[in-house]
Amino acid sequence: MTVHDFGRVAVLMGGRSAEREISLQSGQAVLAALRSSGVDAHPFDTGKKQLAALSDEQFDRVYIALHGRFGEDGTVQGALELMNIPYTGSGVMASALAMDKWRTKLLWQAVGINSPRSMLLNEQSDFDQVAQSLGLPLIIKPAREGSTIGLSKIKHADDLAEAYRKAAEHDSLVLAEAFVAGTELTAAIIGETTLPLVRIEVAGELYDYEAKYLSDDTRYFCPCGLPKEQISAIQVQALKAYQTLGCEGWGRIDLILSEDGQYYFLEANTSPGMTSHSLVPMAARTAGISFEDLVLKILSLSHVG
Repeated sequence: MTVHDFGRVAVLMGGRSAEREISLQSGQAVLAALRSSGVDAHPFDTGKKQLAALSDEQFDRVYIALHGRFGEDGTVQGALELMNIPYTGSGVMASALAMDKWRTKLLWQAVGINSPRSMLLNEQSDFDQVAQSLGLPLIIKPAREGSTIGLSKIKHADDLAEAYRKAAEHDSLVLAEAFVAGTELTAAIIGETTLPLVRIEVAGELYDYEAKYLSDDTRYFCPCGLPKEQISAIQVQALKAYQTLGCEGWGRIDLILSEDGQYYFLEANTSPGMTSHSLVPMAARTAGISFEDLVLKILSLSHVG
């Protein structure tokens, strides 16, 4: 497939989610890469323009650089299928499932993929009972947000109610998850190929929004430094986790390697970041894939509804 075969390409960015600013950064990086490769690419901020303009402006294909709701959750994907416009990443169902961490866990558990124990919370939850059941520390987070927005780490049961309220500001579905101490890892997947794992070391206790996007103290290692056999086993499970949700095109699976050598899968990302701090481009570089080639490959794997 040549760059001319892609036709007129819209790079969807911005949007209306809590991750708007990161999406704008991803979108601008993708746009520059596509243009440098000769693709007829144009920015399209879904926070400012109606999706119907994609047809009006005669776009042939869409690169989705949106993150979070109204971009990564199946809503935009459904609209693009109705307009018969090919788009990057997973389809409607996989996008919606991956955005919902609770239902992602249910599916993974059904096929034997390890994930930290968890419970859904609401205003009537007995928080002392939750802490007793799952143990402390706990991670409290919105079930359908990304970039650790609204996330808290709780060491005392007395703090659970406030953490719930913080998460509930972002989503009516709030998840309490047993905290697993260990090494943060992420597995990027392009097509059906798992790229080299990235190991993440944070200066603080948590790989939260600040550690991901703002801190210069967060350290990334790719190659990750684990034994080859362990890397291979994790890559196989990561691909299984990805395919269980029906993901396609590209994505990223986040996990924790616990201190006793077990690995626990946390979530799937169907439209990962493509900023200077982002992990998929980092893994691709280690595999010998330039940013421009990575973006072209993702575009070539566009989903056709």
